[in-house]
Amino acid sequence: MTGHLTLEGKFITHEKEFDGRVLINQTTGLIESIGPKQGSSDVETGGRLIFDGFGDLHVHAREDASQSQSYKETFRTASEAAIHGGVTFFADMPNNPVAPTNDERYREKQKLADSSLVPVVLYAGIGPKTRPLSFPAPYKVFMGPSIGDLFFVSQKELEEVIAEYRGQNVSFHSEDPGILKIHEKEATHELRRPPEAEIRAIEFALDLIEKYDLQGKICHASTLLGIQRVIAAKKRGVRVTCEITPHHLYFDTTMINDANRVWLQMNPALRTSPADRTELIALLRNGSIDYLATDHAPHTKEEKLKGISGVPHLDTYGPFVTWLMKQHNFTPQDIARVCSYNPGNFVKPYLPKTYGKGFGKIEEGYYGSFTILNPDQPITIQEKDLKTKCGWSPFEGTTFPGRVTHTVVGGKVYTDTR
Repeated sequence: MTGHLTLEGKFITHEKEFDGRVLINQTTGLIESIGPKQGSSDVETGGRLIFDGFGDLHVHAREDASQSQSYKETFRTASEAAIHGGVTFFADMPNNPVAPTNDERYREKQKLADSSLVPVVLYAGIGPKTRPLSFPAPYKVFMGPSIGDLFFVSQKELEEVIAEYRGQNVSFHSEDPGILKIHEKEATHELRRPPEAEIRAIEFALDLIEKYDLQGKICHASTLLGIQRVIAAKKRGVRVTCEITPHHLYFDTTMINDANRVWLQMNPALRTSPADRTELIALLRNGSIDYLATDHAPHTKEEKLKGISGVPHLDTYGPFVTWLMKQHNFTPQDIARVCSYNPGNFVKPYLPKTYGKGFGKIEEGYYGSFTILNPDQPITIQEKDLKTKCGWSPFEGTTFPGRVTHTVVGGKVYTDTR
């Protein structure tokens, strides 16, 4: 007889909350039925919120055919950190030593991603002289230097390649290489990567999206003016969406000091004032920003002390969400929109049929993944509890107002036993 998982409680979608019962087929992993409560649940959900599973569209799992960066993270350890943070699927970035820039390399990396405990969608890389794959995939382009070699050094070089990707889904790491070059001798990382580098790059990215009929996404936007450019483009009909990270919502320039500077170094850099940070939070809440995406970038502590950019976040996704709810008046529906529904829509065209209708909705035929939060059970982030292989978090010592109690992936239950 086919096994089933029964969940009863308060379910959250981007449109509504409802009390009910969901039955998941544990063989197919799909939601089989939705109905009224019957008084039994295989998971304790009293006083908790049951979200359709959270999805993170910006993860660097590090693993590729070379295995040269697997000491930082692998698909398996990234998925363990994801489950710990309530993330039930993620999209992995392509700036690997063996970058997935053609069919063969992409499929080779897909085989490695099969070790993940959660579904993974891979971005294909766009770099100098690359061309689209022969099958549908989302793409990522690095407009200026980041970690890895998959980037462009001029707008002219970038446009010549982007022209080959007309009509594709392209995500942009938006930093203008010319401005970065001008400021490369400045005293701090933040000064070397000033706000205008992002703003100018976003403006050019929007031009490319419109000119070449792309389905565009601006990754990890960090400046209010840059996001305002995206909002204006949406209003005139440009097909563009936008991510923002937990670190650009939680930290600002006034929080950087000599003790934490190396741990808070990332690309894009921390650029926001307290006032702008408050406005960015409001723009995520009102729907102007589309996704909460971590830019999970695991590096070892030794690498961070040497000045490498990037911070890990998968472990802390769910607790951070409760901070948005408790401290910044996000409704559960707001969270479901930016953490579940919108990410589910983004990856849907690239999912195999085994995931049914996909992710992001609590409906029959969708994949049976759920993030269960207790928004009123505080948690202090500690190194000993982290699942990421790099073993640290910028939020260590931070107490969030709530936590993930269970993560359900295709009908399989993972419990936080702390």
